[in-house]
Amino acid sequence: SWRSALVVLLTTPAVLMGVVLGLTFFGTTLNIQSFLGAIMATGVAVANAILLVSFAEQYRKRGHSSFEAAREGAQSRARPILMTGLAMMVGMLPMALGIMEGGEQVAPLGQAVIGGLLFATVSSLLILPAAYAILEKRGGIQSPSLDPDDPSSIHYEPSDVTVPN
Repeated sequence: SWRSALVVLLTTPAVLMGVVLGLTFFGTTLNIQSFLGAIMATGVAVANAILLVSFAEQYRKRGHSSFEAAREGAQSRARPILMTGLAMMVGMLPMALGIMEGGEQVAPLGQAVIGGLLFATVSSLLILPAAYAILEKRGGIQSPSLDPDDPSSIHYEPSDVTVPN
């Protein structure tokens, strides 16, 4: 649904804020490397958000409220989200510190990824479930279907033709 997509996209501002604050903390400017890092961090953050929202959506479709679904989704997906975020941040630490040869050139990439994922991981576990619970509170349990052969679709047209066996 559009609401679920909107909830997933709410991680993007957290990533961008984290990238800017991370670069400020490290004393680096925006450049091509830091933009690439922002894109990498956004990809990981959106993947984590999709993981959480899809799990919460499955739970909600079983008849639970959107608040319960958001809480259950955040609790059950917290460890995979933390593991993904921390693994990426720790993996980028040598690059961000620029300790290898030519490291000053690629350091902004690692710094942007670390800053973006730090904020995105916290946002995914705290803000995203709240936004999901609020936005999905008004939504129905069943997703709308556009399939003309699906009886629950608004485009369904029953046919009078019977298929011989």
